[in-house]
Amino acid sequence: MTPSIFEELEIAVIEGDSEQCEELAKKSLDQKIPPLDAITNGLAKGVKSVGDKFSKGEVFLVELIMAGDAMKAGMSVLLPEIKASKAEMKTLGKVMLGTVDGDIHSIGKDIVATLLEAEGFEVINIGEDVSSEIFVEKVKEHSPDILGLSSLLTATMPAQKEVIEMLDKAGLKDKVKVIIGGAPTTNEWADEIGADGWAGDAVSAVELVKQLVGGN
Repeated sequence: MTPSIFEELEIAVIEGDSEQCEELAKKSLDQKIPPLDAITNGLAKGVKSVGDKFSKGEVFLVELIMAGDAMKAGMSVLLPEIKASKAEMKTLGKVMLGTVDGDIHSIGKDIVATLLEAEGFEVINIGEDVSSEIFVEKVKEHSPDILGLSSLLTATMPAQKEVIEMLDKAGLKDKVKVIIGGAPTTNEWADEIGADGWAGDAVSAVELVKQLVGGN
């Protein structure tokens, strides 16, 4: 039996084949398949499969990153079509992620972003070495449900506290749940700075986001 375009997309993501994902995404449009269906039943299923295996220790970090890149390659073809038709993607919530001022680490944050997208969240990844002022501006601009602050250096942890203080001063603290993560951070630190939660790894970060959004 010939595999469906959805299965082909899923397999291409699992194999981390960005070029194939892009070609298959174009093929799905040629076949008049709704782009949302191609994302939900193909790309997202592939990333979720790899994410589940990663959480069980069955695949390595490089495979997760490659799957995320492959999904993005397919999405780059499909998303403009969705926007053109003004179809709304149903998401579980909007999550903004960034690494704080003075810290250029990205891998942990990007893994969290990939896993969240696979679970059906809209993710806005604003990058690394983001100033506290920019975090506040972006929260005003995008109104996320969750803001994730990543810090991989002990020296940059105070920036997590500063962002929360600035959100409070701007009257935004009650409008967004703030979670923190990164190697030197702890649950105690999260409590001390008034964060809404802490995650020690990517898998628990996804679970935390689900809990917080579900509790809204």
